[in-house]
Amino acid sequence: MRQMSSSTPLGEFLRARREGLKPPDVGLPEHGRRRVKGLRREEVAMLAGMSSDYYIRLEQGRESSPSPQVIEAVARALLLDEAAADHLRRLARSEPRLGRPARDRVGPQLLQLMDGFTHSPAFVLGPALDILAGNAMADALHEPFSPADNLVRMVFCDPAGREFYREWERTAHSCVAELRAAYGHDPESTRIAEVVADLSSRSPEFADLWSRHDVKPKTHEVKHLRHPHVGDLHIQFSALTVNGAPHQQLIVYQAEPAGPTAAAFQRLAERIGTSRTKRNVREGVQEATYH
Repeated sequence: MRQMSSSTPLGEFLRARREGLKPPDVGLPEHGRRRVKGLRREEVAMLAGMSSDYYIRLEQGRESSPSPQVIEAVARALLLDEAAADHLRRLARSEPRLGRPARDRVGPQLLQLMDGFTHSPAFVLGPALDILAGNAMADALHEPFSPADNLVRMVFCDPAGREFYREWERTAHSCVAELRAAYGHDPESTRIAEVVADLSSRSPEFADLWSRHDVKPKTHEVKHLRHPHVGDLHIQFSALTVNGAPHQQLIVYQAEPAGPTAAAFQRLAERIGTSRTKRNVREGVQEATYH
């Protein structure tokens, strides 16, 4: 695993994205063997139209207030897509978080709403991809995991993960990129730091993906899952920001009407029966403080 830089989150991001590019990617010639991984700092500076010294100060954390024009020029030079460019803008602003730290309590109205989805798994995620609460269908869907507490841990460290997530590599990459996007909103989050440290020590694959600084918010791409009791599931999902708790997301899994996944969801609902499954709330998460 690559040693973490002592520079700022902005500098770490710039270095990782610079190292991920090759000269031909940006229209530069590549002459023989290079001593550095990816582009040189001087090359990025030239592409962005700034002095090498200024760009070096950015990477080393010695330039704390880059202008919006500078950030946009660097984003273009590094070929950042819109999600990565937005992440860069947030890191560059470094605005202090105002107000009291938020506690991840899932409101009673949201719990009631999830219970109304009797044929769709629904659950609430915190910034570090902790599963804060879920309805009975979500509990039944995540039955293979012990515990079903955090999506990142479930993907990388639970033995059930590689069988449950049929496109495991894509899921792993997306999961880390989503966590990185959350980190961009709050680089000082103690909970995200805790998850990253734990997973980095337990999973070399997670550590490698985290070091790439790829960024991607949740999308609406189809998920391919396999449940040991109801079989294959091709799921569409919606990710909704929770008003009043913008650091939370409501995730609802949906099936195409009258399709095989809808039938599998019906079998999952029958497994629940008439008994009310206890909500899947990870012990301690509701009282966790996010900085």
